[in-house]
Amino acid sequence: MKDKIASLVNDEIKDLNVFVDDAFTSSEEGKKIFNIVLDSEEIIDLNKITEASRIINKIMDNNANLLEDIDELDIYSKEKGDN
Repeated sequence: MKDKIASLVNDEIKDLNVFVDDAFTSSEEGKKIFNIVLDSEEIIDLNKITEASRIINKIMDNNANLLEDIDELDIYSKEKGDN
């Protein structure tokens, strides 16, 4: 699933210097969640993740068949540790 999502969104979010690191489904409190994890060579601040989320949400709306049986879409970034 990661490759499919990456092929749909990476070109659209590349100007933000972020890319899809992972995409998977999970269950939480009885809800089926589709997770899209973003990564970057830089730290991803809140404004960047918000802008990327807006772009990705529009793309996912146009590809609603990928979200059949999904209750929630969660887009977030990987945490960066200290070097």
